[in-house]
Amino acid sequence: MATKPKNPSPAALPYFRPEALAFLRNLAKNNDREWFQPRKAEFDAELKEPMLAVVRKVTEAMLDFAPEHVRPAEKSLFRIYRDTRFSANKAPYKTHIAAWWVRQGMEKTSGAGFYLQVDAKEVIIAAGAWMPEKEQLAQIRHWLVNNHERFRELLRKPALQKAFSEFEGNPLVRAPKGFDPEHPAMDLIRCRQWGLSASLPAKTALDPKFAVAVIRQFKLAAPVVYALNEPLAAAQEPKKRVLFGLR
Repeated sequence: MATKPKNPSPAALPYFRPEALAFLRNLAKNNDREWFQPRKAEFDAELKEPMLAVVRKVTEAMLDFAPEHVRPAEKSLFRIYRDTRFSANKAPYKTHIAAWWVRQGMEKTSGAGFYLQVDAKEVIIAAGAWMPEKEQLAQIRHWLVNNHERFRELLRKPALQKAFSEFEGNPLVRAPKGFDPEHPAMDLIRCRQWGLSASLPAKTALDPKFAVAVIRQFKLAAPVVYALNEPLAAAQEPKKRVLFGLR
């Protein structure tokens, strides 16, 4: 006969407790396995499970404004473990918890998406194309040649400008090869990333309406994400087969 588990954990709520931020502060001071491993259960309860609850609530809302980005919460959540293989910094853990909502079909190549990060000092809400691959970079740049005015109109919306700052863009010094240096969109074409970000106080994550605030920000930024993914999605569409010289 199965026995009932003792003291079952209550379902996590879509916001954090002050203990979560305290854990991240302590992790920054004690970033090693000897400190983290005995506290893994605390990390799960105070950070991982509440973040998954936030992600689920945000994802559910995305059905209305970004359905192409709906995916299981566990797939959107980043692991706490750092990849130290090519880094001089060998600290094994990130000192934040984060999630990334990528567009379906671009899971392995990123594209433009929605990002949420919580650390002990701030909450970062961002949306856009952060590290597009070489082909994606070219596709977005070529799209901007003919669509820069529409893209600028999206960025100029007062509500968007009030809620976000634009990415600095990490621009090239010169025009990319194959592009007219005098093109009116060259300031955009030289960029290697495009999007929006907002930095909020860390205590924002403690508000019971935290997920609602994230949803509101993502909904504002959704048209920009959709625009950046437009050329990438078009490139993924299967090309029609040509039969006997006819389409």
